Amino acid sequence: MKCVFCTFNTKVTDKRESPEGTRRRRECLKCKKRFTTYEKPEKKEIMIVKKDGRREKYSRDKVRNGLMRACEKRPISIDKIDKIINEIEEKLASRGKEVKSERIGKMMMNRLKRLDKIAYVRFASVYKDFKDIKDFKEVIKEV
Repeated sequence: MKCVFCTFNTKVTDKRESPEGTRRRRECLKCKKRFTTYEKPEKKEIMIVKKDGRREKYSRDKVRNGLMRACEKRPISIDKIDKIINEIEEKLASRGKEVKSERIGKMMMNRLKRLDKIAYVRFASVYKDFKDIKDFKEVIKEV
């Protein structure tokens, strides 16, 4: 890499890995000034295909909000919710650039079903757009 001060070549004097990426401390071979560079892996942008055919960028916040609403007033830690989100994102990254919103909803429901039955029923009621008590009864029978 070139020096940001004099554009001469640099050497790496220290390198540290972190979950966010790589931090490198560099020193110029000519002017001897030091500076730090950061490298972050580029995440693949995922597009969500909605039921009506629209496409929008994947939003971690939307997934988190949906899970938080379903788990509200339940004995479920934020760490468990974040773990679910990370699992979902890993699966999405391996699936390609476009994923149907239905697929994400099913992934969320499967994880909630294993984690907490009440949160699962809450989420399913919104996801499956329940019209009456019969819909609730069917999901409760499932569980």
